Amino acid sequence: MSAGHAESGAAAEPRRPRTVVVTGGTRGIGRAAVLRFAAAGERVIALGRDPRALEELIGSPGAHVAARACDVTDEGAVNAAFDEIGPVDVLVNSAGIGESAPLARTTLEQWRRHLEVNATGAFLCMRAVVGGMRERGHGAIVTVASTAGRAGVPYTAAYSASKHAVVGLTRAVAAELAGTGVRVNAVCPTFVRTEMTDRAVANIVARTGRSEQEALDALAASAPLGRLLEPGEVADAIVFLASSAAAAISGQAIVIDGGGIQA
Repeated sequence: MSAGHAESGAAAEPRRPRTVVVTGGTRGIGRAAVLRFAAAGERVIALGRDPRALEELIGSPGAHVAARACDVTDEGAVNAAFDEIGPVDVLVNSAGIGESAPLARTTLEQWRRHLEVNATGAFLCMRAVVGGMRERGHGAIVTVASTAGRAGVPYTAAYSASKHAVVGLTRAVAAELAGTGVRVNAVCPTFVRTEMTDRAVANIVARTGRSEQEALDALAASAPLGRLLEPGEVADAIVFLASSAAAAISGQAIVIDGGGIQA
């Protein structure tokens, strides 16, 4: 038997499950990502602030995930969580908030809250894992940004600024880690069928007097797709960017809106 035949007949060594941490893992895009990674056989830890939602996630059929309460804006809590988890192969920053208001009615508290959750939370979690990833020579970080992180959106000064910040953070960290085997990317979806979008619809209804369906249709029409994205569609992009198939992709902010924003 030739060496080639011997190699082709040899049993492939089973791949070790990766440790995947997903912040904001109990709802929306984060929950969809948790379930996608778990279905692929990875060791998944969901982080969130709501103990009841974390318990429900653990108890979901087919979830097979671990969960830990953690406020991503709390430096001590973040460091303690990642110290307990140990080496992380994939970090998904999905924790986020979104509120809309004209700039003149945007409070300083709203501004700070968006930056703390959407940008500082991602920063703290990235900082907690990059050292170990760099030492091991591999790792993937994917942060959920938004099309509002690639183009200005009216009435979302705090949200858009925080998402632009996290896209800048992604690019800076990717440049810093280039050539180390650690990849850092972001996904920038348009409106997704989540609780955050439900709140946006309610805000439009309250502000304009439109019906709920009219408000929903307006959001759907804002992207070429003509519909809302499903959380699983964004999760699929996250899983791809964290996979070996995306080994040459880093420093990118991938827009998911059907072609509206092109760069």
